[in-house]
Amino acid sequence: MTALSVRQVRFRYLTLYGLRWLPAGLTIPVMILLMQERGLSLSQIGLVATAQGLVVLALELPTGGFADALGRKPVLITAWVVCLASLTLFAVADSFWLFALVWALQGIYRALDSGPLESWYVDATLAADPKAEYERGLGWAGTVAGIAIGAGALLGGGLVALGPIGPVSALTLPVLVAIALQVAALVVLTVLLVEERPAKGRAALRNSVVEAPRMVGQAFGLLRRNRVLFALVAVELFWGFGMVTFESLLPVRLAEVVGGADRAAALLGPAGSAAWLANAAGAALTPLLLRRLGAAPAAALMRVLQGGTVVGMGLLAGPVGVLIAYLACYTVHGASNPLHMGLLHRQVDGPYRTSVLSLNSMMGQPAGALGAVVLTAVADRASVGTAMLVGAVVLALAAPLYLPAWRANRAAATVAGAPAGSGPDPAEAAGATPVVATGPEGSLAGPAPVPAADAGTRSA
Repeated sequence: MTALSVRQVRFRYLTLYGLRWLPAGLTIPVMILLMQERGLSLSQIGLVATAQGLVVLALELPTGGFADALGRKPVLITAWVVCLASLTLFAVADSFWLFALVWALQGIYRALDSGPLESWYVDATLAADPKAEYERGLGWAGTVAGIAIGAGALLGGGLVALGPIGPVSALTLPVLVAIALQVAALVVLTVLLVEERPAKGRAALRNSVVEAPRMVGQAFGLLRRNRVLFALVAVELFWGFGMVTFESLLPVRLAEVVGGADRAAALLGPAGSAAWLANAAGAALTPLLLRRLGAAPAAALMRVLQGGTVVGMGLLAGPVGVLIAYLACYTVHGASNPLHMGLLHRQVDGPYRTSVLSLNSMMGQPAGALGAVVLTAVADRASVGTAMLVGAVVLALAAPLYLPAWRANRAAATVAGAPAGSGPDPAEAAGATPVVATGPEGSLAGPAPVPAADAGTRSA
């Protein structure tokens, strides 16, 4: 697919991945405050935010098929242009409907952006070396994303402290810098990402629109035929449900143990930055986990460990204990995502890769909504701690769903002549035996959203 070496592909992927999330780090600390400054109430902010979720749910699968049919680069360029438009509108929006349009544009961006860059990285890596261990790069991507978001948040905080500058309010300054960074990222994307597209020209665009539904249909067909892939995608249902505990309930739990929402908010600022660094550190552990345990056993262990950290958040009495459990949860989360995505990629061949990634990502949307309804109801009727225990159990229940992938990789290693005894599976640890599916030739985030499906809070 490309003349690039494995090292060059990884460098370009990580560079683009960091540029992708740096603007998000700038806008995350100010997005709610800026909308309030422009006159929106918290209930109105909640309403406009639903535009993103609805658009993502509607477009996630069609855009994944579109990327597989037309090519990853044109879809990514379109996505980043849409993100630039949403950031520009966000800088000047001053009404409910304009902010609703901002969030709708972000939904289009997220749907287009979900999967193509990662799919390009995996396909380009395998084209350079069919036996390459691309899971290592996926793990480093999580580290890069955590560092980029943390750095952006620190820069955004500094800009707020410097402002206002003339007619520009302090809260608007980080958005303007994010716009400039998004322009730079677009330029770098056009230079660094090279691919042999399936087709080009106006006719190719028409054909890709026709072809996209077929790609989506074949992705669903792949899911029906491949029990390993089906189990991996099902993990997202448990994961999306359980993530409500540390994305939404943690602030309420912290307010309980510190004795007030104001004190909790003061702690959550630095704790949130530390959590992203912990997420990056967890992602950096991926190569070690692959060597020691293998991908599927390590991924299953992470599900159980994450459930344990949520139990700690729900049961520990003081703020120190709750925050330590919170940081541990994000460390485990950072390690879980690249392990899960690596296993997912092993079950998909190139033509349907982005469609399956979109399908995997889409599963988390209804699961997260259900988790928000159920767990908040439990919190109201019983306690926040009880709701967290329920979420922890659901997170841990996903662990057995990695067994089919583990058995499949052990079987592949045995056929290849590798030892099938105890210890990490050589096929998993080295990433040397892809299992290709049969068939004809996969929170309130605001503008430049938190990497929900991709780098941090949600798998991508």
